[in-house]
Amino acid sequence: MTRHLTLLPGVLVLFVAGCASPTPQDPIQAFQVLRKAGVTKLPADDQKVLRDVSRFHEINAVTNLPACIFALRADDNGRLAEPGQEWQVGCVVTDDTLAFRRMIWAVTDGELYVVHYEQGGYAYNVQFIVAKLKAGKSKPSFIWHGTIWSGKPVEDYPAFLKALQNNEVADF
Repeated sequence: MTRHLTLLPGVLVLFVAGCASPTPQDPIQAFQVLRKAGVTKLPADDQKVLRDVSRFHEINAVTNLPACIFALRADDNGRLAEPGQEWQVGCVVTDDTLAFRRMIWAVTDGELYVVHYEQGGYAYNVQFIVAKLKAGKSKPSFIWHGTIWSGKPVEDYPAFLKALQNNEVADF
């Protein structure tokens, strides 16, 4: 017997009864185990820097992102829609000029970049990345990739920090 549990939009986990695995057989218990995992891959030093809201300023447009940060989140066709701009939400392509990802907001302190974006296609979801771009460098360090349990966009950077603190955000 196979049970299905959708944890996040577009993420399907299958549980097979009798399978010799440390994974809980009860879908609710499995969800609770995964939720407790939260953010484990975002280094503590970077989390400390991220919590200092006063260091960060908003980036209001995709075109204001450094090209190398833009490239980290551009879709397979090299596109990332501006906040509020029309984009391709579902997997049925209605306009092949539209991006499959859209920036919701982004912030930086001049070195760390946090980009919150939506991704369309087979399953809609919202994600975050944290990347570091040192002054004078052209290649960023990819620090972290995450999502939020609610599957809904986070309003702004302070709301992201609150979600991070409340264990509402998880590694992707």
